[in-house]
Amino acid sequence: MFHLGGFLRRYRRLISGLGLLAVIGLIFWIVSSPVLVGVSAAQRQLPVYSVEREDRVVALSFDAAWGNEDTQTLIDILNDHGVSATFFVVGDWVDKYPESVKALSDAGNEVMNHSVSHAHFSTLSTEQILADVTGCNEKIEAITGLAPTLFRCPYGEYDDHVIRAIHSLDMTPVQWDVDSLDWKGISAAEIRERVLSRVQPGSIVLFHNAAEHTPEALPGIIEALQADGYTIVPVSQILLQGETTIDNTGRQWQK
Repeated sequence: MFHLGGFLRRYRRLISGLGLLAVIGLIFWIVSSPVLVGVSAAQRQLPVYSVEREDRVVALSFDAAWGNEDTQTLIDILNDHGVSATFFVVGDWVDKYPESVKALSDAGNEVMNHSVSHAHFSTLSTEQILADVTGCNEKIEAITGLAPTLFRCPYGEYDDHVIRAIHSLDMTPVQWDVDSLDWKGISAAEIRERVLSRVQPGSIVLFHNAAEHTPEALPGIIEALQADGYTIVPVSQILLQGETTIDNTGRQWQK
């Protein structure tokens, strides 16, 4: 026998269940909507990891924070291949090796800021960040005659307040999209394979000035990139000028 009351109760439960599914679906759409994700990403403060370029250009960068045994060798390799790179140096390293800082600059390489003492910037106040970056800038400019315009966060660590502080100094924070992992002591062949398999137009490659096998790997990397039609430039020359934006991957685009 048909019971109207039981049918209505089941119908209400069905509608309620469908309504719950609809709400869940709506929430999922809101969270994953490309438009809203783009808005959220636009609100984040990001450094430049890579650059959208139509031409085949790539930038090589080196972090110098501790050792100095290979710096002149790297300068010679770059010179031999007609290439200039960007060296992000720590202020304490500048104090220890001023002659290397001058040699880098005299050879046509960029000497840029990597902080005074390689502190964890996310733990510092804005005032401490500004004092640290300014102090390193002054050390570099005293030797090279040029004030740094680029900054690389120690350990690659940052948050919104760090990036805002760097921008307030009219400096561009720069990361990388190709990590050689040379600091891990991997072989020259592994360094070469990592870089060449990941590089693309607009890439910024990370090396270190005192990594064990980087001098062995670097000539082959440069020669392979040049044979593949790449022009190797310092980081400042790969960055876009004028009105730009940075997407949620850290890639810089022309507006």
